Amino acid sequence: MLLLAGCTTVGPDYAGAPAIAADALQQARFARDDARDKPASPVAAHWWRALNDPALDALVDEALGQSPTLQAAEARLRAARATFQQQEASGRPKGSASALAAGVWQGPGTDHDTSLHLYSVGFDATWEVDLFGGTRRAVESASAQAEAVRADLADAQVSLTAEVASTYVGLRAQQRRQALLRDTADGDAQALALVRQRLDQGVATADDVEQRTQQREATHAALADVAAQIAASLDRLALLTGQAPGALDARLAAATPSLPSAPAEVAIGDPASLLQRRPDIRAAERRLASHTAQIGQETAKYFPKLSLLGNVGVAATSPGQLFRTDNLALAAVPYLSWNFLDFGRTAALVKQAEAGRDEAVANYKAAVLTALQDANTSLARFGRQRQALQHLLAQQGSAQRALDLTRQRRQAGVTTEVDLLDARRHDIDARLKSLDGEADLLKDFVALQKSLGLGWDLPA
Repeated sequence: MLLLAGCTTVGPDYAGAPAIAADALQQARFARDDARDKPASPVAAHWWRALNDPALDALVDEALGQSPTLQAAEARLRAARATFQQQEASGRPKGSASALAAGVWQGPGTDHDTSLHLYSVGFDATWEVDLFGGTRRAVESASAQAEAVRADLADAQVSLTAEVASTYVGLRAQQRRQALLRDTADGDAQALALVRQRLDQGVATADDVEQRTQQREATHAALADVAAQIAASLDRLALLTGQAPGALDARLAAATPSLPSAPAEVAIGDPASLLQRRPDIRAAERRLASHTAQIGQETAKYFPKLSLLGNVGVAATSPGQLFRTDNLALAAVPYLSWNFLDFGRTAALVKQAEAGRDEAVANYKAAVLTALQDANTSLARFGRQRQALQHLLAQQGSAQRALDLTRQRRQAGVTTEVDLLDARRHDIDARLKSLDGEADLLKDFVALQKSLGLGWDLPA
């Protein structure tokens, strides 16, 4: 029976995850990548340092160290590892010790005034022999589940770093927008004052004044809106880094905020390496392994169980005689049990485990396909935004040249101050559009890093 316990393990052996999207995964490049994207494998951790922004680096480091979301994921990992250790221990012998000191007295009023004392010390041990591998399958399942939770922690790091970077980029863009809108508001106020003067002189109409008033109010409304967005971004970053609202206000209130610069080239690797990097795919594959082992764990309940029971004990009527060899009692008993009549309970458990395995297969396939879709969509957006930004920058350059020409005409006295203010406003509008394009490009860069499964760095 001991030899049988070492070689018999019921249930299917895990043979790895099923093949999915084989044609796409065998390609050397992604379907939607850009010629400027390098097929070299990227570094899995610290991708945000490519943006060369020390403030962002510090925020990400704080988030990785203090985020409540990561702390909860780490707690789940400790619990999963403890469950694995518990399953490992269940396959080993169990022992217990006992000691007894008892006395019986017959007091006055009885026929005999006597007393009886009994002392005993014993040690019990039990071991359930894993004849058909049910315990080994349970350990296998718990080990795979712990690895899946470890991958969940890595996935939480990926999401957290991406959200911190995206929120930070949004904050810097909002602060820059606020500065440009303030310049616009100053120009609107000057233009409105000039138009009112022209109305007093009879060379402008009341409609001109109302149009300028509406323009000024729209700018002030935009300023109020962007102020609310800045406050929300600051509070969001505080939450992500495990701090109270307002904790980052003074630190991130830059007088002349600037956006980080997106790298000219991005290492993206190939589709096959994506499966190795994405933690959500790792987690899905490990859960598939866990559910496969659970089938054997439940199948083992069809078969008999063998337990070995042992006891060593001594008993005496006085402590001095307790450890005499003639008071020693030994017992060793094999105990065989077989729940052969369960009216389909075990069969139902096996079917549940098989259904869980089939669901895990489907979840794994979905994770792979979603990862491929996510990566290709992010690559397409990043590449198209590069092109869009070039057009926006060209538009900004044209607006700047038009402003310079208007300024020259103003100096020559062939145009009015209002025309100069309008040209300045068009220049700021072009700058705002370029700012939005830069922010969108950076956010698409962040989304690309997330889609590639980057941003995690777990200890061994």
